[in-house]
Amino acid sequence: MRTRSLLALAAGTAALMVSAVSPASAADTVLTTGGPAGDAVAVGDVLNASLAAGTTGKFYSSATGTSGVNCAASTFTATVTDNPAAPGTATERVDAHTFGNCTSNVFGVTGVNSVTVNNLPYTTAVTSDGVVTVTPSAGSVLQTTVVLRTLLGTINCVYQAASITGTSSNDDNSINFTAQPFTKTSGSSLCFATGYFTAKYSPVTDADQGGATVFTN
Repeated sequence: MRTRSLLALAAGTAALMVSAVSPASAADTVLTTGGPAGDAVAVGDVLNASLAAGTTGKFYSSATGTSGVNCAASTFTATVTDNPAAPGTATERVDAHTFGNCTSNVFGVTGVNSVTVNNLPYTTAVTSDGVVTVTPSAGSVLQTTVVLRTLLGTINCVYQAASITGTSSNDDNSINFTAQPFTKTSGSSLCFATGYFTAKYSPVTDADQGGATVFTN
């Protein structure tokens, strides 16, 4: 009887250890779904996000100004390439980043033909502290081409940056970029010298987990 009791105790203890470890392992990664203590986002999962409701993607001529290009639609798609234990840094490959329904209030500009993100894919690093850094492939640059209709015809404005930095928030499962500078590398005088990019994407969701929201730990 004593031996049976000891075996039962050992089995019960083992079961408690398993139940204690399993949920913790799910919450130990930098990216999770369903909540900070949710399931780990798997490497290879595809993450999607569009502009937060009521916001626009902006390319303005100054960090605090109101002149430039406004886009009512923007989305990104990224594939998770690493999701280590927290605290740490998860990485993603940005496969697509689009803008649409764009307008401009720049004098002499009559419309916006397109805003195109070039040189994809990019790499996004997300730290446990909520710092989001987007960088290009080795030997490349972040680049966006804005095609404008003007009184003098169509012009192409090309902007480049070595990297941009944003923040992630679990409050609304968002990624936010504020006045990130891109330098004009080609284009007419109607293209402002520096384009400051501002956009908030929310919610970030995991397409491979039924659209579950993504949290940073």
